[in-house]
Amino acid sequence: GSGDGQGQILQRFPEKDWEDNPFPQGIELFCQPSGWQLFPERNPPTFFVAVLTDINSERHYCACFTFWEAVESPQPQSHARNGDGEEEEEEEEASSPVQPAQLFAPKSLVLVSRLDHAEVFRNSLGLIYTIYVDGLSVSLENVIGNLLTCTIPITGGAQ
Repeated sequence: GSGDGQGQILQRFPEKDWEDNPFPQGIELFCQPSGWQLFPERNPPTFFVAVLTDINSERHYCACFTFWEAVESPQPQSHARNGDGEEEEEEEEASSPVQPAQLFAPKSLVLVSRLDHAEVFRNSLGLIYTIYVDGLSVSLENVIGNLLTCTIPITGGAQ
């Protein structure tokens, strides 16, 4: 009814935790700080980086790219019936709130890293987003594997 929802992890890479870098629990809460809500119009994509600190005081940079996808709007309920099983007057139905024809739900791509490279994160998530929305016949697993194996030079270091 209200359009409020709860975040859900649909897919993650790697699928299992790495011993030295476990998957942050509750990450879906950081993706949508204002809550998971449906909107009557498609909002432009957004990008931000949050810094999470673990129990060992180590920083994890959580880059979040959010876009909105069309979802099926909930079907209006059938006509209300009175105690005799007859449908009530049309006037009552007209006073009920009008549901928009289409609603949009947020979907977030998240990259968690110990390195602070916001621009690289933005570009990487933008590439994944483009492949996803354009429906390119490229495996996201391969794209992510290629992104993870590229070398990012240290500032002032060798190329």
